[in-house]
Amino acid sequence: MKTSYNGQAVPAGGKVIGYIGGELQVPDAPIIPFIEGDGTGRDIWKASRRVFDSAVEHAYGGKRRVEWFEVFAGEKAFNTFQQWLPDETVEAIRDFRIAIKGPLTTPVGGGIRSLNVALRQILDLYSCERPVRYFAGVPSPVKHPEKMDLVIFRENTEDVYMGIEWKSGTPEVKKLLEFLNKEMLKGTKKQIRWDSGVGIKPISPTGTKRLVRRAIKYALANGRKSVTLVHKGNIQKFTEGAFRDWGYELGREQFRAQTVTERESWILDNLDKNPNLSIEQNAEMIEPGLERATESFKKTMCEEVKGTLAAISATHGKGQWKKKLMINDRIADSVFQQVLLRADEYSVLATSNLNGDYLSDACAAQIGGLGMAPGSNIGDGYGIFEATHGTAPKYADKDVINPSSVMLSGAMMFEFLGWKEAAKLIEDGIAKTIQQKRVTYDLERLMPGATKVGTAAFASAIIENMQLAAVAR
Repeated sequence: MKTSYNGQAVPAGGKVIGYIGGELQVPDAPIIPFIEGDGTGRDIWKASRRVFDSAVEHAYGGKRRVEWFEVFAGEKAFNTFQQWLPDETVEAIRDFRIAIKGPLTTPVGGGIRSLNVALRQILDLYSCERPVRYFAGVPSPVKHPEKMDLVIFRENTEDVYMGIEWKSGTPEVKKLLEFLNKEMLKGTKKQIRWDSGVGIKPISPTGTKRLVRRAIKYALANGRKSVTLVHKGNIQKFTEGAFRDWGYELGREQFRAQTVTERESWILDNLDKNPNLSIEQNAEMIEPGLERATESFKKTMCEEVKGTLAAISATHGKGQWKKKLMINDRIADSVFQQVLLRADEYSVLATSNLNGDYLSDACAAQIGGLGMAPGSNIGDGYGIFEATHGTAPKYADKDVINPSSVMLSGAMMFEFLGWKEAAKLIEDGIAKTIQQKRVTYDLERLMPGATKVGTAAFASAIIENMQLAAVAR
């Protein structure tokens, strides 16, 4: 542990967050690095920090506090150190385990290491977690945004984001295509066009299972009703389809007593309604058209029913399954339209990387956009919390931008630390302020009768509401 990073002395009054036995050890005055961000990040961070400090003060009566420690990335880092992402910034976040950041720019022409990519690799931040919930009064393009209340767990280290690809026309891709077309696809009807660029999409049981494990643990700890495995396994059976299969496997292996799959619930419910139902009859009820299937497929379905009843009828039968966490799966494109039409049918989504990217933005659009959507990148013993939107440089230093994304990310951070009271004060303070229609321009222009306030004034209104809530407790 260093005494300074990037020439900045570590706060003397704070202590380092520990990690023992798979649990964070959080002192009453943890040192937490922050990156204020570029563009509007400066206004957002000043407002958010005031809200964070007020929430902790009112939640714990001065017994806890955060020792904030600035580290540098983006434009501020380049202007000071001629580096977009200094090594000591990465070291500080690794050493102190928890960090929060505003939006960062990527300069035209490249030459910058992505902060997110670098930290995901170094700290193995495998779970991108985004809660998406509606705050009453926020303008929305859908009729019933209040139905949206889910948490997306997006695998963060695999899939096409590994960046393994070869450019069309290069010697490297020609060599790869020779191997694929002449060896791996030899004897098949498949051939890749010789002028193709080629990318590789890895999805592993290791990456899948640890992501699904976090999703299930979260759902159980927070009383969520289901975990849905989102995939495109009908097309990509050995990557997307395997993600689904490994997710179910993890649930059975590690959470058997607390969970039931959707198909298992059908089998159990059928028998609950008719105890005299035969294995064959039950199989026909869960697989319509089974009477026209091959004998081999019929046998497989009957074995599934028989195996399910033998394994869990005593613990999950007679209606007991209704009290268990439901694990199901849905095809990715189906979920995209269902979160518009029937968002309340979903609670926790566990997704592969690309599917989670699209889906989290599509859900955020229904509850006020990315300005109302928090995010985090989580690993074992590490967490980085962040705005999910960009820097909006034309609004920089104008005190107009909505800081809710960073504020709600801060609430996620406090939840992660176990400071649930502070997290709730922030969320409730934001909700109350929006209900009072004291909002920044992005919401005010779509809310009849609203009062437009600046970034700092929005923070002040939230603090006022948190103070009132703390007094009322």
